[in-house]
Amino acid sequence: MGCENGTSVTEFILLGIPLSSQFQIILFVILSVVYAITILGNATIIVVSLGDAQLHTPMYFFLSNLAFLDISFTSAIVPKVLVYLISGNKTISFNGCLAQSYIYFLLGTTEFLLLAVMSFDRFMAICYPLRYGTIMSPKLCLQLIIFSWFGGFMDTIVQTVLTFRLSFCGSNIINHYFCDVAPLLKLADGNTYLIGMLDFILASSLVLGSLFFSLVSYGCIISAIQKISSTAGRKKAFSTCASHLTVVFIVYGSCIFMCVRPSKNSKIDSTKIVALLNSILTPLLNPFIYSLRNKVFKDALKRMTTRRHITENQKA
Repeated sequence: MGCENGTSVTEFILLGIPLSSQFQIILFVILSVVYAITILGNATIIVVSLGDAQLHTPMYFFLSNLAFLDISFTSAIVPKVLVYLISGNKTISFNGCLAQSYIYFLLGTTEFLLLAVMSFDRFMAICYPLRYGTIMSPKLCLQLIIFSWFGGFMDTIVQTVLTFRLSFCGSNIINHYFCDVAPLLKLADGNTYLIGMLDFILASSLVLGSLFFSLVSYGCIISAIQKISSTAGRKKAFSTCASHLTVVFIVYGSCIFMCVRPSKNSKIDSTKIVALLNSILTPLLNPFIYSLRNKVFKDALKRMTTRRHITENQKA
């Protein structure tokens, strides 16, 4: 349905987080540093996982994909925020808003599915260690990655297409710092209740469904660990899962509040800080959680650094 008494919106204004100019500069510096560390940390995981033969395992294959998702996820939001913090330009075109919204939710939903896949990988490693290498073949690992991306695509494309097929004829001010679905629905003309409920159902199903799968996997893992006779064996088995379990709690803890709610009736202002933390903090923490707690990864990083240092000395 078109705009009968007005002109269709061609660009939106992101209201962002209202701050004084002084605090905007401080926030710009903080976000810039955090963004740089996030990119560097996740890129390190990808480079080390690909470059060290001892890390060519399903666990690090999934971890490097998670690192790629984190880089892309935070890059979908943070650069635009940095631009309007330093320049004051808060406008975004209609097509740019469509792209940002789709990419953000595509990567977010794909990450939920990937975390569930990683839970399955840890379940197979702990509960079926003798068959793990045979079951988690490179072909199956690739299929699970494709499943994660395809599931994220199918979940996101429906709500994005339906939202941007609506008519936007009135206000073009989005009460957020990125093109979230909830504030966009508030600007649309006509009845958006069904689209809002569909968004709620899809988000709830994917978030809670993947969380349930992860919790069931870890329930089985904990049960299997308790059956290990030696204390050292139990500690070693749990240490292989602790990092991923920590990430699961962080990701789902920050996202359930934002996602599992009817978007039309939500209080957008109350979710801005949580959304910012989800976009920045989780991708920032993941490299530290997986590297600082992981001796195998730290050893691989040392080997790669040593090889590079030797190569540079030989060239010199």
